[in-house]
Amino acid sequence: MKLFYQAAILVVFLGTLAACGGGGETANNLDAKKKELEKLKSDKAALDAKITTLQEEIMKADPSAAAAAAKQVSVLKLVPGEFNHYIELQGIIDAEDISYVSPRGMGGQVKSINVKLGDRVQKGQLILKLDDAIARTQLASAQQGAEGIKTQLALAKNLYQRYKNLWDQNIGSEVQLLNAKNNVDALENQLKQMNENIRLAQEQVNFTSVYSDVSGVVDILSVRVGELFQGVTAAGPQIRIVNNSRLKTVVDIPENYITKVRKGSKVVVSVIDVNKEFNTTLSVVTEAINASTRSFTGEAKLPTDGTLKPKQVASVKILDYSAAQAIAVPVNLVQSDEKGKYLYVTEAKNGKLFAKRKTIVTGESYGGKIEVLSGLAANEEVVTEGYQTLYEGQLISVLK
Repeated sequence: MKLFYQAAILVVFLGTLAACGGGGETANNLDAKKKELEKLKSDKAALDAKITTLQEEIMKADPSAAAAAAKQVSVLKLVPGEFNHYIELQGIIDAEDISYVSPRGMGGQVKSINVKLGDRVQKGQLILKLDDAIARTQLASAQQGAEGIKTQLALAKNLYQRYKNLWDQNIGSEVQLLNAKNNVDALENQLKQMNENIRLAQEQVNFTSVYSDVSGVVDILSVRVGELFQGVTAAGPQIRIVNNSRLKTVVDIPENYITKVRKGSKVVVSVIDVNKEFNTTLSVVTEAINASTRSFTGEAKLPTDGTLKPKQVASVKILDYSAAQAIAVPVNLVQSDEKGKYLYVTEAKNGKLFAKRKTIVTGESYGGKIEVLSGLAANEEVVTEGYQTLYEGQLISVLK
């Protein structure tokens, strides 16, 4: 009897679809197509309701037939657990210590280069030597001048002391004593200035030796002996040293996440090229929004790893939501109609299992699962297979 009613209704429904579908294919008017679609939806809803009513009536009138027609389903027992939602973005690996080697003075002609491209250098290591001929000439001149002044100062001090001894014995003139004293003071000032000149000349000599400010690897070396070394030119840096032991991931975060992301947020960095994943946190979150990209920048430090290189592409997942004891279900189980979202659970009555429709409120979805904020409880059994054709109160049996 049940099969007869279902078959009759199905024939009517298919006939309606065929009639309406043919008209839809030939209709050129968009409004007409919309009206036909709404009619089809209305007819389907009416037929579904009729099928449900007939099935319920058959179950009441013929319990034995209903028992034999129990629908087989698979179920999932709900166990609360941790649910995490991540923002998935693309980032770039960069180095914490990148040094553009520059001269401390005005630069100059390269006399010698002490490293090669790819060399590992230590902080404070001599990288190159600039021509220091002029600086050394100035230093030698200043030193020679200082020695001459020292000789004159020694004579002036001796003469002053002689005049002072005579003056103490009331012999000689005060003018002679004062002139001798002024001569000593003047020579001492000259010597002081000459010593400053020596210091400056020595500094210029020292500036011709260029050292590394960081430990790392020479990954740019675009200057040769005899060329002018300035450090950074219009073409870019002439020498760059990268410290691969201190790396970070830099990522641009869209501004709509500004309230969800903060310094200290957990991050998972995946580098597909080397098949590695790192758990870290955001160490930097910039305050300003980039006007052109409408994003702000986040940085996450990475551990030392010889397989990682600056400018590698990385997948960055930023944790923006987490619930410790959440109820989550596969997202494909959730159905929707005009009343809202729902799914089916099992309900035991008089030793039998029936399908029960549960209206739910959902939250975030991630990784194929969606959090159910209300409508379900722990230990309930959600129908995972065969749910598409279930109806409220339908007799079911669970596949083992």
